[in-house]
Amino acid sequence: MIVTTAGRTNPSMIAKAKQIADELDILYVPRQKMSVEALQMQYGDEVMVVGKKRLEIYPSDGTSSFFFHPNSAMFRVKRVLRGETEPFLEATKLQPGMSFLDCTVGIGSDSIVASTVTGENGIVVGTEGNRYIAYLVQQGLRQWDSGIVQMNEAMRRIQVFHADYLSFLRSLPDHSFDVVYFDPMFEQSIVESDGIQGIKSFALYTELAEEAIFHAKRVARQRVVLKDYWQSTRFHRFGFSVYARKTAKFHFAVIELAEGIEKNKDGDIHGRR
Repeated sequence: MIVTTAGRTNPSMIAKAKQIADELDILYVPRQKMSVEALQMQYGDEVMVVGKKRLEIYPSDGTSSFFFHPNSAMFRVKRVLRGETEPFLEATKLQPGMSFLDCTVGIGSDSIVASTVTGENGIVVGTEGNRYIAYLVQQGLRQWDSGIVQMNEAMRRIQVFHADYLSFLRSLPDHSFDVVYFDPMFEQSIVESDGIQGIKSFALYTELAEEAIFHAKRVARQRVVLKDYWQSTRFHRFGFSVYARKTAKFHFAVIELAEGIEKNKDGDIHGRR
């Protein structure tokens, strides 16, 4: 990765680009009217561009660039503020003051909704394995102005850590979050919003493993939640109870936990693995 400025630059952009280069320990390259494509060819790297209002990453493979945008969180937060619910909240059962760990934060849409619900006394943490995406998303959460005061406050409260989620889970003490959440890359591709296409070039396609579920159940006080393709084999493989939705391309599924025991959706209790 190299960092540069937008084509029409100014001293503020240059200073910001140099700051980012120092923080990420990457090379700052003066734009000098070169195109992004020319910079990619010269340096053989992805390019992070500092613009007037946003950071944008251009992958070297020529696919779509990526920048932070709340995407679906905009209309979802508006529904929450009207007192409405949605499948994500029905599965996570988040309430004010709860703590939420998003193991696959991506562009942060689910974390933004979670932070809106859990409020100023809640805790929302997300992990992202790609350090450039982690940096860009954290900066976006701090700076984006949605025009909605409650949503801006919710975004500012979210903490994003550059870490693979398995290592992060291993490092946590027992029962340290109320809800642990996974939204991994689906086993079968489906048509997704254009707003998240750019991140696919940088996504880490790590298979959700038994060890991650084990630690998630150890770390969660109340429940572990998985969002996945409706025909995913992970639901049965890891013992999740599915909240099936007719015609939906993906479902939410839950492992309910309470004080060292594990319950299925019907309330039957058995020992936690």
